[in-house]
Amino acid sequence: MGSTGSDPEQNGWAVPQGLGWPFPRGRLTGMEQHLYQPVHDEFRALCRAFLAREAVPQHERWEADGIVDREVWRRAGAAGLLGMDVPEEYGGGGQRDFRFNAVLVEEIVAAGCSGLGFGLHNDVVAPYLTELGTREQRRRWLPGFCSGDLVTAIAMSEPGAGSDLAGIRTTAVRDGDGYVLNGQKTFVTNGELADLVVVVVKTATDRGAHGVSLIVVERDTPGFTRGRRLAKVGLKANDTAELFFDDCRVPVENLLGTENKGFYHLMGNLPRERLSIAVAAVAAAERLLAITVEYARSREAFGRPIGAFQHNRFLLAELDTEITIARTFLNHCVAEINAGRLSAVDAAKVKWWTTELQNRVADRCVQLHGGYGYMLEYPVARAWLDGRVQTIYGGTTEIMKEIIGRELGL
Repeated sequence: MGSTGSDPEQNGWAVPQGLGWPFPRGRLTGMEQHLYQPVHDEFRALCRAFLAREAVPQHERWEADGIVDREVWRRAGAAGLLGMDVPEEYGGGGQRDFRFNAVLVEEIVAAGCSGLGFGLHNDVVAPYLTELGTREQRRRWLPGFCSGDLVTAIAMSEPGAGSDLAGIRTTAVRDGDGYVLNGQKTFVTNGELADLVVVVVKTATDRGAHGVSLIVVERDTPGFTRGRRLAKVGLKANDTAELFFDDCRVPVENLLGTENKGFYHLMGNLPRERLSIAVAAVAAAERLLAITVEYARSREAFGRPIGAFQHNRFLLAELDTEITIARTFLNHCVAEINAGRLSAVDAAKVKWWTTELQNRVADRCVQLHGGYGYMLEYPVARAWLDGRVQTIYGGTTEIMKEIIGRELGL
């Protein structure tokens, strides 16, 4: 498995103590977890140690800069945190087990390191390269993917097309031994750092969703430029960019999967992306609740802790119950994806429910913190801002409900 299940203190990642992170799972209710095994606990310790050493001390500066240091990607690759399910022959961990992906996402959330785009790299882009890539493409791209030398992104949304992928206008016209791309993409996570971008394009403009393809565009390709770094409400350390393609020529060998089958490729991988978002949502809700319970124990009003007031105590009890239910369904979905059975409908359910819950928990926790909850020096304020996009990207709550409603025959 490479370094994925290795000793957590290898490579100098000493396991931190006393950081106050609310992990492992089941932090308040005492609910037993049956999803993770000892090897995942070892990997969690490795992730936690890496983040404490390489990310937490830098994150405030990254937020001010609007981007993380390139070197943190290479160090993550060296620590075995990239490409955990990529075959070992390409430098990956060789573990087709989404639990490792989930552990890393949970620990990034727990550490408050929202600038790290590892989740998109591992959970969203990886399956496109491993499942759709030819052997030559895998040899060309996956070693750098796993080492952190190649940062990846996927470009779907456009200024005039978000949830409606059939409405995209970026085109790729076949010309001899290549494709010529023209168009614009926006809201691209990792867009500024990315060396490889999976671009959703129209290769048959008259066929709607049946004319969509996926083409990989590499850094420094002539005609490929990046626009301004987008100023977001939250996730300020994560680079989100506009991308432009102006007669951008790429070799035909950069077609990923089958021409005009891109929509089906996307539909096949979206459940995993949505599950990854749900993992982050539940982890964020758990972290917010743990922070707020501790605050409610120590903050006093009218001579007693604010948690001693029945309203506050009941509210926290309600949130704890809802988070426990969300965690239970999430764990079920992680087990289902490992078994190859996670449906698009269940992915839609877990995505919309957990992200809406995350925002509800964040709002209540800010309220319980009073004026301090509105101060950016408090983690609840930053988590409130960072989490708002969760119900939007990866498919809005409304689109998720549409998917579920159609399954009901409505």
